[in-house]
Amino acid sequence: MSPSSATPARCSIARTLELLGDKRTLLIVREAFWGHSRFSEFTRSLGVASDVLTARLAMLVDEGILERRAYRQEGSRERQEYVLTEKGKQLHVVIGALGQFGRDHLPRPGSTSPEYSLWEMTGRNRGFMGTEPDGQPIHLTGTTVWNVRADGMLESNRVERNAWELHRRLTA
Repeated sequence: MSPSSATPARCSIARTLELLGDKRTLLIVREAFWGHSRFSEFTRSLGVASDVLTARLAMLVDEGILERRAYRQEGSRERQEYVLTEKGKQLHVVIGALGQFGRDHLPRPGSTSPEYSLWEMTGRNRGFMGTEPDGQPIHLTGTTVWNVRADGMLESNRVERNAWELHRRLTA
């Protein structure tokens, strides 16, 4: 590819990089794939300044990568969460490829390698989490993170979003 053909008008990669090429933007998309949707979750996991995060989230919403949805926790004011759109979900291959490249070619000596798994549970309510067993469908999703040592042994694991929080949101 010649330098002149790499201009955004001619090259889809250049256009995509103009939209997503900022490190923080890609990390926000990564966090959304890992189940984070709330401003506080993005702030906690990324450590980014709130004005920068606000601008990046607004841009991702404007571009149709994320969708803003209202939610309200009991006793709190209405807030916004940010959920991947169908367009945003197409970036899964890109985020996965970047992660695989990093694991294959940019290892951090002596550190753990976090592995992430998106999980989904479905079934019928037979008294889930103390609810009345009514046979209604249950659908929960979340992210589990494993920190694996260089020797392949599990160092630690955690669930990013627990089932109880999801249950409360689904039944609110």
